Amino acid sequence: MNHNTLSRLISISGIVFMAYSTLFVISVREKAVHLRFGQIVRENIEPGLRWKVPFVDSVRVFDGRLQTFDVPSERYLTLEKKAVIVDSYIKWKISDVYVFYKSTAGDLIRANTLLAQRAESRMRNKFGGLTLTEVVSGQRDELMDDITSSLDEVARTELGVSIVDVRVKRIDLPPQVSDSVFERMSSEREKEAQEYRSKGKEAAEIIMASADREKRVLLANAYKKAEIIRGEGDAKASEIYASAYLQDSEFYAFSRSIQAYKSAFNDSSNMLLLEPDGDFFKYFNSMKGSKK
Repeated sequence: MNHNTLSRLISISGIVFMAYSTLFVISVREKAVHLRFGQIVRENIEPGLRWKVPFVDSVRVFDGRLQTFDVPSERYLTLEKKAVIVDSYIKWKISDVYVFYKSTAGDLIRANTLLAQRAESRMRNKFGGLTLTEVVSGQRDELMDDITSSLDEVARTELGVSIVDVRVKRIDLPPQVSDSVFERMSSEREKEAQEYRSKGKEAAEIIMASADREKRVLLANAYKKAEIIRGEGDAKASEIYASAYLQDSEFYAFSRSIQAYKSAFNDSSNMLLLEPDGDFFKYFNSMKGSKK
């Protein structure tokens, strides 16, 4: 290798080194601050190819995309002083890289820790104002929206990040609280069931009493109607008998005697002790005499 070739290689290496030390690229997914002797001289650098002074300037680049932080489980007390164990997460992203760098020195772990502290204080206050039923019910969504809004306001000012969402992943009860809640819920369900049974029994008794009353009324009306019909029938029969008697009293007496014979001798086991020439056999004897 001759002297000229070596000189060219040294020159090229120097150019590459100077370019590497002077130029840097910021993508659209990144946030960056430009430092000079450790102090910020430029913030919110636009994406693209940028330059810096070698050995004097430095650039800190951070991920500008949405971050998800799983908050460690925390124990909170409800309005009735019931303990609940809450697992939650925070979605955030850098909104002001200058404030973010100043408050966290660009350390994501520190940023998550500071966010967790601020989220914990707000969740403790919110959970402390709600009953256990309200915490586990549909009101939880409204609760988390309030916490998201409150945390976003302070996080933008103090940490330079915007809070996109704060959500509860799971709410657990300590074993002793779970047993107590289960017993209370079981007692409440049993009480409700007893109330329904009592109401059902009362309704059944009312229905049965009403049906019995209607039955008695229907039977009474039917009996009354039957008696009226029977009375009308007896009156009609008496009228017919009276009419028959007036038209032919002898035939009427004969007809009545025949009916009496029929009734008397209807059963072969019947026995009557009567005189043959008595009134009962008046027409019977006359019929016998006519045959002779």
